[in-house]
Amino acid sequence: MIALRLVRLIEFHSDELAQGLIAKLETSGRTSDLRKVPPDELRARVYEIFHHLSDWLLTRPEIDIESRYMTIGARRASQGVSFADFSWALVMTKEYLWDFLQRQGFLQSPIELYGEMELLRLLDQFFDHALCYASEGFEQYANSNPTMETHA
Repeated sequence: MIALRLVRLIEFHSDELAQGLIAKLETSGRTSDLRKVPPDELRARVYEIFHHLSDWLLTRPEIDIESRYMTIGARRASQGVSFADFSWALVMTKEYLWDFLQRQGFLQSPIELYGEMELLRLLDQFFDHALCYASEGFEQYANSNPTMETHA
């Protein structure tokens, strides 16, 4: 399966990818609220996505994604991260992965193109679901803390 080969390539480069994305998130005006997250925690979450991408895309049941991202959404809300900044971080993560795959430049056949398109579909689905579940986590946190400022 070509998509699996591409995912394994991402996992193999997970340290490098995590460092590059963290640098991008730290310097972007769209994700400035992420500075409220302890650096080790942010690094661990980014690394978790890259290093275990095959699990997230291919083997983990939807309930795991729901549970993980509702928890992360509530955690970021409790840290004062705006939902907009969190959303941009997820979008930037997906775009960063796609840019990485394009830089690899090994598309040589229609089958490889199909594999990359399949991976993009899986990435879109994962990040869309993660964003929706995180928004539920943000809402649950806001509803249980009525004095919380709205950051979105």
